[in-house]
Amino acid sequence: MSEQGKGSASASAAAPAPGSDTYKGWLFKWTNYLKGYQRRWFVLSNGLLSYYRTQAEMAHTCRGTINLATAHIDTEDACNIVLSSGGRTYHLKASTEVERQRWVTALELAKAKAIRMMNDQSDDSGDEEPTSQSDRSEIQGTLKILVSKLDDLSTCNDLIAKHGAALQRSLSELEGLKVPVEGGEKIKAVNERATLFRITSNAMINACRDFLDLAETHSRRWQRALQYEREQRTHLEETIEQLAKQHNSLERAWREAPTLVSTTPSAPTTNKEGSERLRKEEASDEDEDTEYFDAMEDSPAFITVTATENTQHRRSQSNLSGASGGQPHDWNQDDHMSPNFNDVLGKELQPRRQRRTHVPDKPNYSLNLWSIMKNCIGKELSKIPMPVNFNEPLSMLQRLTEDLEYHELLDKAARCESSLEQMCLVAAFSVSSYSTTVHRTAKPFNPLLGETYELDRLEDFGYRSLCEQVSHHPPAAAHHVISQRGWTLWQEITIASKFRGKYLSIMPLGAIHLHFHSSGNHYVWRKVTSTVHNIIVGKLWIDQSGDIEIVNHRTKETCQLKFSPYSYFSRDVPRKVTGVVADSGGQAHYILSGTWDDKIESAKIIQSSRGGSGSEGKQKTVYQTLSPKLLWKKYPLPENAENMYYFSTLALTLNEPEEGVGLTDSRLRPDQKLMEEGRWDEANSEKQRLEEKQRAVRRRREAEASDALDDGREYEGYQPLWFHQRRDSVTGETNFVYKGGYWEAKERQDWSMCPDIF
Repeated sequence: MSEQGKGSASASAAAPAPGSDTYKGWLFKWTNYLKGYQRRWFVLSNGLLSYYRTQAEMAHTCRGTINLATAHIDTEDACNIVLSSGGRTYHLKASTEVERQRWVTALELAKAKAIRMMNDQSDDSGDEEPTSQSDRSEIQGTLKILVSKLDDLSTCNDLIAKHGAALQRSLSELEGLKVPVEGGEKIKAVNERATLFRITSNAMINACRDFLDLAETHSRRWQRALQYEREQRTHLEETIEQLAKQHNSLERAWREAPTLVSTTPSAPTTNKEGSERLRKEEASDEDEDTEYFDAMEDSPAFITVTATENTQHRRSQSNLSGASGGQPHDWNQDDHMSPNFNDVLGKELQPRRQRRTHVPDKPNYSLNLWSIMKNCIGKELSKIPMPVNFNEPLSMLQRLTEDLEYHELLDKAARCESSLEQMCLVAAFSVSSYSTTVHRTAKPFNPLLGETYELDRLEDFGYRSLCEQVSHHPPAAAHHVISQRGWTLWQEITIASKFRGKYLSIMPLGAIHLHFHSSGNHYVWRKVTSTVHNIIVGKLWIDQSGDIEIVNHRTKETCQLKFSPYSYFSRDVPRKVTGVVADSGGQAHYILSGTWDDKIESAKIIQSSRGGSGSEGKQKTVYQTLSPKLLWKKYPLPENAENMYYFSTLALTLNEPEEGVGLTDSRLRPDQKLMEEGRWDEANSEKQRLEEKQRAVRRRREAEASDALDDGREYEGYQPLWFHQRRDSVTGETNFVYKGGYWEAKERQDWSMCPDIF
């Protein structure tokens, strides 16, 4: 870390306490750029390095602890030490180089001993032993009970085998007697049943023995999971303690705020004295007022920054106006958006039409998914015939339109003067499209070839959207949105999906383009992979994972977003998203953090430096930022959403009847309408009719193509009605773009060119 702004300090460390396992003394710990280094009392014991404000605090309050077994020790210069473990980093300074070397030696020895102790607690397979005698006793007692029960079963098995053999001998003797034919057949049947009974009892005892072996094999794994839960509880307690400290700091800042607000420009002396008094009061707080973002270059991981309100306000005004060239007030005024964004923009977003707020409740029909999917492993999902029981009453075109749920983010981005601030809002929009998927485990209807869907919200929100299914195998949809508020969005998405037995992977292929009219900024990004888990057994749940790179092709600015996959053993927040917004030279300006199912925040970077190496030996970048600002917050689901397919407010209106739509619009699809009305049996029959009709049309086209080939004529295959293929000048890819004509046809109510697909 750079020494600039930290100041220098020196103090003699106290002599270590007697004993080779403990080392104590004074060190200087870096706190933040306001207060620099602060003198703290450090205690090294049992592989843990803890610190306190004073020696007296050792009896009741520990300010922080780092485990050396997993820590990385780095020495920057003659007097500095950097300790990092997980997401926690300590920047320390000794009074002299000699004292620094004593501490480094003690830390290295303690780390080696801690690693040895950790290895001693593991057996050859790597399983951890129980951490306490009571845990060991409990597991051993359970195993003894299992062994005892197994012995009882073995005894019973021996008795069954003994009596079964005697029974078979008796039956064999009866067979040797002269009995009527009918009696002999019955004796033979009884003999066969006795044999089957004996075989079954042997299978039972073998299964019990396998169970015992499995219990012995996995007992330590269970214990490891239990230990993880205990660590999670400890981590939660530490977090609550830190929140309590922050709460106290905020209370003190709030109590001081009225004095500062009441100060007028005519009394600069009072204002200065108030600021100095606040700084002195803050200087007595715990030294964790500002934290650091530790960012691996290939997998960013960030922490929320906390700083005093007045300092943040002053920095916010100066940094945003100076670094970005925009208007800081415009950037900050909507930072903490209301859950209903209509309240922010006022009357201009108030819809002129009252739209529906509910659909018929989903019927409670049970169907075994595995009975259908077990024969489809490795196949393309779009080629698997599915009953509507696994669908939701929306098509894939309508699901694609749901990306516009938070279109107001793009309206706000269009008003940004700074392209970096605009990039933050575009990134938030790209993440917001996944917020509706967290509970939506049902499959949308596969659109028929030539099927369209329009969403005309020109009078309500200033935009018009049109989707068309341009290909059936592979399934591909083209989407075009034009907004009167300064932006145009278009995309062509091909869905590649594979069923893997335990989970289903859905991989959207294709680029999303966004163009802002006034600035000419052209953004391009792609979607991440969606995974549906627990296909065989358990409750279905969806996860999003992968990386998104958003590129502004006019300015070459980028945003790297990482969707972290869910892991039971991870300490991270589930559904976590992190990102960095950088300029054309690679200099980071903003950090993005949040979750794809709740919210995204941005934090302005005011300082960056190179830190210690990470767990993989790569050097980290340490970012210091301002307080995070809210970019996007998910709307709450409507009431009774759990019985309405977990539809959002927008999704509830997508299948609502509209006058004047095209004849191929998804709203007119009969099987989808029947399903929404709860008439699932009729919907299944109608779905089969539509699919067979589509197959017949495809066979006719194939026959026409074959005849044309035989006659030496050129045959033009299927061409979409409203989109055509063009080469993109930015990406160089060939994709379907809107060629115009739809909205003019709607105005004339001339749909004579539409095919009959329903």
